[in-house]
Amino acid sequence: MKRVIGYLILLGFIRLCDSVNRDPIVEAVIERVCEDTPEGTYAFTIPATDPDGDPLSFSLSGSESVYFSVESHTGRVSVERKLDRESYNLLEFQVTVTDGISIYPPTVTATIILTDANDNRPIFVNSSYDASVPENEPINTVLFRVQATDEDTSTAGVVRYYLDEVTPAHGSSLFEIVPTTGDVRLIKALNYTGLSTFYRLKISAKDGGGKCFSDEPVVLSSIVYSFISVEDVPDLNPQFFGLPYVARVEENSPMGLSVFQVSAVDMDTGVNDDIIYSIEESNGLFSITSDDGNITVASKIDRETVGSTVTLTIKAAESQPNINGQPATATASVRIEIIDVNDNKPEFYKCTAESSCVKESNFSAEILEQSLGSVPINMKVIDLDEVKRIQLTLEGADKNFFSVEPQLTTADSAVQLLIKQPVDYEEKEQIVLQVIAKDQDESSFQSTATVTITIKDINDNSPRFPQDTYRLNVTEHTAEGTTIATITATDPDTMDAGKLVYSLLPESILEYFDVTPSSGVVYVKNQNLLDREVRSLYSATLQARDTGGKLGTTTLDITLTDINDQSPVFNRDSYLVFVEEGQSFELKIEATDADEPETVNTQIVYAIVPSTYSFYFTIDPNTGLLRNAGLLDLEALDPALNGKINISVSATDRGSPPRSSVVPVEINLQDVNDNSPTFAKVSYAFSVKEGEKGAFVGSVYAEDLDQTVDFNRISFSIIDGSFGNFIIRTSSEGRGYRGNIQIDPDVELDYESERKTFNLQVEATDLGHRTSTVPVKVEVLDVNDERPEFLPAGPLTVDENATINEAVGRFRAQDQDGNSSLIYQLISTKCRCDDVLSDCDWFVLDTSGEVKVNGRLDYERCDQVLMEAQVVDVNTEKGANNSVKAGEMVINIRDINDNTPEFIASDIASVVVSETASKGTSVAGVTAVDRDSGVNRQIEFKVTKVQFHHANNDVSDMRMLFEAVTTQQMGNYVGIIQTTEGLDVTLKGKYLVTVTATDTGGLANSTVLQIFTIDKSYSIELQFSSTQAEVEADLPNILRALTAATKAAVEVVSIKPPVEETRATVGCVMVSYFVYSNGTALTSDEVETMLSHPDYFPVLSQLGLLYIGGPTGVTTTPPTVQYILLGVVGGLVIVLIVLLTSLMCTRRNYRRKLKAAKAMKSASMVANGNEKSGAVVPGTNKYTKEGANPVLNLNIDTTLVLGIDEESSDVDKVSLDSMDLNYDMDVQEKDTKRKQMTEHEDGKPTAYIEPLSAALAERGEKKNAAYSNPAFSTTDL
Repeated sequence: MKRVIGYLILLGFIRLCDSVNRDPIVEAVIERVCEDTPEGTYAFTIPATDPDGDPLSFSLSGSESVYFSVESHTGRVSVERKLDRESYNLLEFQVTVTDGISIYPPTVTATIILTDANDNRPIFVNSSYDASVPENEPINTVLFRVQATDEDTSTAGVVRYYLDEVTPAHGSSLFEIVPTTGDVRLIKALNYTGLSTFYRLKISAKDGGGKCFSDEPVVLSSIVYSFISVEDVPDLNPQFFGLPYVARVEENSPMGLSVFQVSAVDMDTGVNDDIIYSIEESNGLFSITSDDGNITVASKIDRETVGSTVTLTIKAAESQPNINGQPATATASVRIEIIDVNDNKPEFYKCTAESSCVKESNFSAEILEQSLGSVPINMKVIDLDEVKRIQLTLEGADKNFFSVEPQLTTADSAVQLLIKQPVDYEEKEQIVLQVIAKDQDESSFQSTATVTITIKDINDNSPRFPQDTYRLNVTEHTAEGTTIATITATDPDTMDAGKLVYSLLPESILEYFDVTPSSGVVYVKNQNLLDREVRSLYSATLQARDTGGKLGTTTLDITLTDINDQSPVFNRDSYLVFVEEGQSFELKIEATDADEPETVNTQIVYAIVPSTYSFYFTIDPNTGLLRNAGLLDLEALDPALNGKINISVSATDRGSPPRSSVVPVEINLQDVNDNSPTFAKVSYAFSVKEGEKGAFVGSVYAEDLDQTVDFNRISFSIIDGSFGNFIIRTSSEGRGYRGNIQIDPDVELDYESERKTFNLQVEATDLGHRTSTVPVKVEVLDVNDERPEFLPAGPLTVDENATINEAVGRFRAQDQDGNSSLIYQLISTKCRCDDVLSDCDWFVLDTSGEVKVNGRLDYERCDQVLMEAQVVDVNTEKGANNSVKAGEMVINIRDINDNTPEFIASDIASVVVSETASKGTSVAGVTAVDRDSGVNRQIEFKVTKVQFHHANNDVSDMRMLFEAVTTQQMGNYVGIIQTTEGLDVTLKGKYLVTVTATDTGGLANSTVLQIFTIDKSYSIELQFSSTQAEVEADLPNILRALTAATKAAVEVVSIKPPVEETRATVGCVMVSYFVYSNGTALTSDEVETMLSHPDYFPVLSQLGLLYIGGPTGVTTTPPTVQYILLGVVGGLVIVLIVLLTSLMCTRRNYRRKLKAAKAMKSASMVANGNEKSGAVVPGTNKYTKEGANPVLNLNIDTTLVLGIDEESSDVDKVSLDSMDLNYDMDVQEKDTKRKQMTEHEDGKPTAYIEPLSAALAERGEKKNAAYSNPAFSTTDL
């Protein structure tokens, strides 16, 4: 009883202290730290403040806090130990902040996310990659694949492969590696015999590099070796050795005689097949043994038949087929020389020019008489034996005229007959001889050939003409090719009969005459050069040549006779005479002829050649006197002649055919003034625009038929109807003159005046005062001076997907002038974007007024275009030519469905409390917009995929646990994500929910929501003194108070009656979760700390919340009682101070002992017979078994002294705190550390989270394990 009273007094004192001091405020600690942050480097600062401004002290606890250290007075956290993301990507430990006064300082869980650095090299799966490859392996075959893994992430985990080195070096061209897959491929053919039989490949694997803490990227690599053995295959043919093969054997050798032996081997050294020999295309003379290649005589050998050499083709074939299933073979030539034996007689052969010889015994030849030298008989003596000695001799009656060569020979030789004495054709025409060939080694071996020689005549006479001189006549200009005479010579030689060749000398005569070489016909060669008037006599030599080149000659005298080939020639080149029109004249024309005088060829007749004006004149045909036939009138002539009449007079001889010449005669007529001016028209009519001073009106034209300027020059004047408004100016033009009428420069005609028409009288006068007049009518015209104006136009509507250059509309305008020509010009184009007009170029305007699309239209940017244009009359003659007001056109852009829905990013984390989620529970929301309008912007949401991302980073596919409900909020479409069923309360991690937004046109877009789960370990039971009904009625106020205290959303799972043991003091229990918007939840310890804050606990206490340490109620008592209480309190102050100090020390000591006890229990549970004896404590340097992972190693004493005494170090306390279950003597025992191993009431262990705990759990579960620790006793507890 005294003990209870003491505690009550102590609690009252504590409450009194708390009412004065406020706890520090610590924000949630979620930080990202690079795993390559060096030890001792600053990482982050713990966000904490104290409302009272007290100095704060920071400390870290938990098994994973050993990787960091904190400056106790600043909260700056530094890396204490090397970090490794690949071992653990998430570290969690407790952060405690105290102001030195608070009894229950706040503690929060710090979550440290390790970000990846490139600190792991690629590791090959195999230590080496060896392969045996047949040498005929196809190119591009993948020989093997290397594979390496890299525990890093992102580009640092992407491995690429490289072939660094190949030994021997030529192998670099044989192999390649695919960088992305590691496939090693053969890129060139292998060769077991020609290349290497073994290759070593050095292969490297490099990661993509990465950086985290350091700014410099790091690239890591590893190497592995591959050994490739090349296997031999039967792909090579056998090969002969000892080449070339040459053998010798005598003809007529006995059959079976061994001649030669060949040898071949298989070049595939790894196969080495047996060789089988054979003779290709055997002639039957020789045979070969198939196994050893021995060549022997197979039949009788005749060297003269088979020749001196026999070449055999020996084939060597392997006994087994090659890789293609075909026999592997090789061939070699064996040359066998046949040794000769003398068994043939010499014989005669006739050889042609083609070097082919035929056996012959009769030969013939021809020779010229009186000739010397050899006789061509194409004879050759041949002895088929290889060794020969042949003797040649002549026989016959006329053998003395000839000799034979060679007389003795040891080889096959050509036989020649030589003429020793000349033969006369007149004495002998033919000679017959015998040539005898004898083998000197065998006299019985001889042959005889008969040679018949014909004697031929030779040319020994010259040609001869019958006459020495021939006199010939030919008419001048005789046609070419005309025969003058045929003159031939004779030659008695028989070979010259009909073969004489004729020619003319000297060469100069050949310009005029020539002779046919074969017939002796003399003919004209050039008729133009045969001109009697130039040369009348020619002399030439006719020559005849026989086949031997002997010559004969005769002389030719050729005389030209005359023909009429000369035309008459006038004494002058032309004739000129002057005469006035109306007068007469006479002119003598004379000509001569160069033909032979006193002949008809020189008699001349004169005549006038007919022409336009030739009938004006006559001529005497004999004398050539020219006269005019009548009066001559200049005006009757063509004015272009200027009074000149040109005629032609001809002179013709009387030859046959007659020849003539023509001479021009010019008669000049002199003019007189006998004509008046004449206008080109009988009247003229012109028009002129009003208001133009000095404007040109028109022109009149007149001519005077007189031919000279003195008589035909004209001047114009206006003699009537001008009224002083017009003037006329004269100018020459062609044969006549033009009068240009224009408005007086000082006068301006007015169309609106009464006089719109003028009738003028224009007079033309020549220098002889001869005149003519003509009427001229002038009309005054109105001018184009009206401005164009636009016609009204309504708005246009254009789809936003209109194509470029598509015509969408047209500006239209009108002009009152009849001759208007309108063009349109763009002033501006403005787009209405968000109700603001700005310049744009979406449309262009043609000069025709047509409006075309100029670029891509986008309704979502601008929904209307305003165009302004002006119209111009290019035919305007006076005044402004454009419209007064600009034309406007409104173009409305019509929306089409061309935009996909777009999700609006949100920084609010989606969180679901698994225990509270049931079917239809809203857990998240997505917002999307579609830039289209109207029905095109309507969006429908749908959940298309659900996955779960576990705490160990595994991702698994889930069934459709969520659905999307589409709603609208503030013009945007919102997809409310709801559960379709209850969620698994044991899952730890987050849901990955793929949500697809689709518009009415079928355009879709997707996003992945991360919905964090709050598992049941964060469930908190709040005990209330009120009944269940009272709590439910006052629930809104309770939730507001809880939210104000924790700053978290409160999810109430249930309100239920208390358990039987607490029914006496507890009215009901509220099961709830406290969740932050970033997805984190509060543990029971954190909630307890926040709810016990003095600012919030009184309110919660009034709402019926029961909490140990809450304030006691204060009641009003009479002053006397108050004084008594104050005295009692004053008297107990000293006792309270002592008790407080003792209690705090005792509590700390007990807490430390409990931590050690729990650690000892865990160590004892995992002990077995294979391990070292003694207790094993997690968090120490003592391993549970050989090679265990010392992740939780701490710098504590390894002697297992747990330090359950006051001298225990702080390091010991931190180590033991890793297994602390937060035993408290005054509050209900709670499990607030989610990485500890605990047991349910039924004895079944929960899931292990801490790596060491999970490893220990694999050793097997042990229930109700008893343990003994000599360092403890029940007395201590």
